[in-house]
Amino acid sequence: MTLPTSVEVREVIRERVKDPELMMNIVDLGLIYDVAISPENTVEITMTLTSPGCPAGPEIITDVQRETHAAFPDVEEVNIHLTWSPFWNPDMMSEDAKEELGIF
Repeated sequence: MTLPTSVEVREVIRERVKDPELMMNIVDLGLIYDVAISPENTVEITMTLTSPGCPAGPEIITDVQRETHAAFPDVEEVNIHLTWSPFWNPDMMSEDAKEELGIF
């Protein structure tokens, strides 16, 4: 059994998980802070949302878990650690995301 790398997990999330309001992937939006793979075969994802009251938050978190499990079925668990520190802001977005949303 081969464990995924953090880069592979990020790429799956980039390809498969979009913010349903902005229709952009959450990696380029800057919502994924860290991805770690434990020796116990667990993926630990630290992420945030655009705001604490984000109505799409539960859907986004569920999508991250589901798509990571689907891409890496040998992984035992996908744990999401939601954080507000640092608080998300548009500067965290990739240049492509800023350009697509017209933020300069």
